[in-house]
Amino acid sequence: MDYSIKIGGEAGQGIQTIGDTLAKVFARSGYHVFTHQDYESRIRGGHNFYQIRLSENHITASKERIDIIVALDRESIVQHEKELTERGLIIYDSSVLRQNYREPHFMEVPFENIAVKSGGKIMANIVAVGAVLGMLGIDLTILHEIIKDAFNKKGEEVVMGNINASKAGHDYALTNCQRCSFSARNVHKTPLLPLMLISGNEALGLGAISAGLKFYSAYPMTPSTGIMNYIADKEAEYGIIVEQAEDEIAAINMALGASFAGVRAMTGTSGGGFALMVEGLSLAGMTETPVVIALAQRPGPATGFPTRTEQADLQFALYTAHGEFPRIVFAPGTPEQAFFLANKAFDLAEKYQIPVIIMTDQYLADSQWTLERIDLNSIRYTDYRLRGEGFKNLAAYKRHAFTQSGVTPLGIPGDAKHLVVTDSDEHNEEGHIVEDAATRINMLDKRLFKKLPLIKQEIDPPVLYGNNNPEIVLVGWGSTYGVLKEVVDMFPAKRAAMLHFSEICPFPTTDKFDYIKMLDNASLAVCIENNATGQLARLIRAETGFEFKHKINKFDGRPFMVSNLLGDLTACIDRL
Repeated sequence: MDYSIKIGGEAGQGIQTIGDTLAKVFARSGYHVFTHQDYESRIRGGHNFYQIRLSENHITASKERIDIIVALDRESIVQHEKELTERGLIIYDSSVLRQNYREPHFMEVPFENIAVKSGGKIMANIVAVGAVLGMLGIDLTILHEIIKDAFNKKGEEVVMGNINASKAGHDYALTNCQRCSFSARNVHKTPLLPLMLISGNEALGLGAISAGLKFYSAYPMTPSTGIMNYIADKEAEYGIIVEQAEDEIAAINMALGASFAGVRAMTGTSGGGFALMVEGLSLAGMTETPVVIALAQRPGPATGFPTRTEQADLQFALYTAHGEFPRIVFAPGTPEQAFFLANKAFDLAEKYQIPVIIMTDQYLADSQWTLERIDLNSIRYTDYRLRGEGFKNLAAYKRHAFTQSGVTPLGIPGDAKHLVVTDSDEHNEEGHIVEDAATRINMLDKRLFKKLPLIKQEIDPPVLYGNNNPEIVLVGWGSTYGVLKEVVDMFPAKRAAMLHFSEICPFPTTDKFDYIKMLDNASLAVCIENNATGQLARLIRAETGFEFKHKINKFDGRPFMVSNLLGDLTACIDRL
């Protein structure tokens, strides 16, 4: 069983309400779920869609062919009718679209009329949810639990109105869907267990909280805003301060101030906002102040496609900010990776007193995945700061004292009698401004050359999925993880593998895993990226000397889909 559902319409029609509700029902029913969204940069109008895939098996990407389309506007039919599978159906309300469709793959469901009879026009979306569940043969028990949780504070009348609306939509579909051949009923002998449903942004926020985050500052910018919203929703529960700054310059400097004052701090933005943060990034490098930055990519230059997806900021993250100092760049490909890499980011930022950048994009940020569990035993937390008696027992304290590792004990201002001094100018061990060449050389050696070998040891090699001795190797980073994994599974005789880079800077060595040898031995090695110039491919060539002869680049603001990518790869194979 593997079905895809698309809800299409204008912004403001409740597309996300329908999609989120269905995804929750499927996940709590024990089905594996993958969702992604496509929306325009406007509050009302335009054309948006929310796509859900559900299966009894693990899934990690969206498919092109759709089984059920919920058309809330005519444009949903115009744009997506051609995506229907042979058994696919479009459900719509003729009173809303002001048109009747008689082809075999259309079924009218009078959402608004049913909603009015059940309690009010505003419940039309719940009618649509009930109708889809009826078409799939899924009962309403879990949906009704979700409705009670969502509307309990609004009173019994509202709860019962929505329950009745869902029942009416469900019954209508069961009675009138003569062509429905879908069946998502549980055919297992044992009940399916509920699964966790989580988005990339939520996982990143949760990972930060697990690492002891206490301060988050940001200026809202799609698609990073979801991180701030998630953390803000948890601030009272976990004792976190969330500050909406006036701009990104203020946001990063607030985070640096909070970190200097003794707490774990983070900021988040997209490309345009990150451009404003680069002076603060350089300040973190000079003052050796730990900070974590979420960089949620979207297509540029300038404002670009504000609500679309792309992987075009890799070079920006690697080389931006003036001067030379160490940094770490992570790029998770799944919510689970986002959780653990956020946790690792805070650990390494504080351990080595450096900035860490976590790169995501609109596709990963907004997509939802199902997970069976998150292994909380793998969470790392070490407080590397010098606190309390440890600080007080020191005869003297130098914030930037020279050490064999380059890492100096990280003191907290006000926690002891000693001063904690630092400066954005070059400084001596005490943190005071200097001008001499010898101190400059020693400080750069401390901040960069002594720390960097230790940081490199912390970086994991790319994830290998598939054949250990593959003929075909697909290489990607960040949000391409899921689609590459599914494409690898589709190759006959299991002769393909995926190398996925999620820890990118410092670039992983081949000491733990000689992935370059694997690329050299493969008949076909393809680097697959959501950008125009092949930024990872260029980085791999610079770091290792390996040059990809085959690259697949997509830069229209949309993510890769399984069948389309498989077609592109088949074309590469045919050219061999």
